[in-house]
Amino acid sequence: MDGPTGVVFPATADGRRSTTALGRAVVADALRAVDPVGARSAEHETDWRRGYLTHFRRLVEAGLLSRAAALTIARDGLAALHSRMRYAPPGGGVDIPLDAALTSTDPQPPLRTATVTGTGPVDRELSLPYRGQRLRGDDLRRRLDAWAHAGVIEPSCAEAVGAVLANPDWLDLRDQRIVVLGAGAEMGPLPSVLRWGGDVVALDLPRPEIWRRVLHTARRHGGRLHLPVPSDAGDDDAALTAAGADLLHRLPQVTRWLAGLDGRLVLGNYVYADGATNVRVATAVDALTAELTRQRPDTALAFLATPTDVYAVPGEAVAHAERGYAARGATRRSLRLISGGRLLRRNYPPDADPGINDSLVPQQGPNYALAKRLQRWRAAVARDAGTTVSFTVAPPTRTRSVLRNRALAAAYAGAHRFGVEVFEPATSNTLMAALLVHDLRTGGGPAQDHPWRDEAYAAAHGGLWRIPYAPRSALGLAVLLGLGGARA
Repeated sequence: MDGPTGVVFPATADGRRSTTALGRAVVADALRAVDPVGARSAEHETDWRRGYLTHFRRLVEAGLLSRAAALTIARDGLAALHSRMRYAPPGGGVDIPLDAALTSTDPQPPLRTATVTGTGPVDRELSLPYRGQRLRGDDLRRRLDAWAHAGVIEPSCAEAVGAVLANPDWLDLRDQRIVVLGAGAEMGPLPSVLRWGGDVVALDLPRPEIWRRVLHTARRHGGRLHLPVPSDAGDDDAALTAAGADLLHRLPQVTRWLAGLDGRLVLGNYVYADGATNVRVATAVDALTAELTRQRPDTALAFLATPTDVYAVPGEAVAHAERGYAARGATRRSLRLISGGRLLRRNYPPDADPGINDSLVPQQGPNYALAKRLQRWRAAVARDAGTTVSFTVAPPTRTRSVLRNRALAAAYAGAHRFGVEVFEPATSNTLMAALLVHDLRTGGGPAQDHPWRDEAYAAAHGGLWRIPYAPRSALGLAVLLGLGGARA
């Protein structure tokens, strides 16, 4: 049976491609210079599938020593991944280094650009779909203030979106080309940018069902959609049936295609895949990112961070959580005692500044954690090099990928009992698109003195940073409450 091709995990001595070995090694290398004890602990972890939680938290804690420490972890983590991951040519042959893949040849035809111009109206008023309404103006400002007061978003998020509301001309994005990697993703900015009349460069798998949705969106709005098609596919109408490119297997062609586009590019990473493939795709995107920013230094980067990760959070968020913990009722106090302290633990030590919010969800696994941490590392390193970076923590959202996981779907259904608001996809992707606009118009947002503050700025975490309880200590109860609600 033929093995995997494209961007692949390295083979071990026995010929297997082990995701566990790769994850352990990358985390250990990322920690080695800053936290050698933590590096050895990661290397000797015998149950990576469950034990990874501790080591991914340690990556954040070790980075708090200084800005230099955080950047060293990010650079060393990226270098460890790039030096290990390989590229297996789709036509066969031995694996080659990942970086060599960017200039390798491929028997498949190169890509060219097809363009679809929408015939719908252009709407340059910021509005947000929310619970059956479309919030605008003062109604939207009141919703942002209510979220900030409840701890659903950080106050800086409300301020950033408020700045976009006050400057509607910012929504005219015709001076940018927003590259949406993962064009069919529910969380991406494609619908909003096209509604605002902007230019979107769309990349996703060559699957007709994806492109039917994307093309329908493009045609009903007033923007322009640019998409890759095979160079031998005939005229644009015929080529649209063959639109798309698999970045995992066509990394050289996609890199050359994007590098040849006109205009200032904003490279937005919205890709996702299940299981180990997520690390492979995330690595392919990162290799593309490094090469594209090398060739075109004016390229801006955009990332959506998962709220289910480990973050350093401001003292203000810790104080908010502490007030909630002090005010908890008798039932929740009793649950903590009965469980021997396992349930409903306090979210932070008193007066921590910054606090460590650990919202990792074990069910999502170490491959998901590594793929998302890779994006955080790239954002930190690129920003330090002077690149404009939009990095935003997105809220928990009822996407298709979440709802496929029964435990996560149940946890989301019960999350409101603990002060966490779970968003609908249309609300999330519009809110995140507004924050992207803010960052592009302000050079990546205000300058911060440490990467953790860059990550915390304008975070829309859904409440996970400000609830009274450590998220995993409430997860099981949220699942039970969610399942109970589904049966009711």
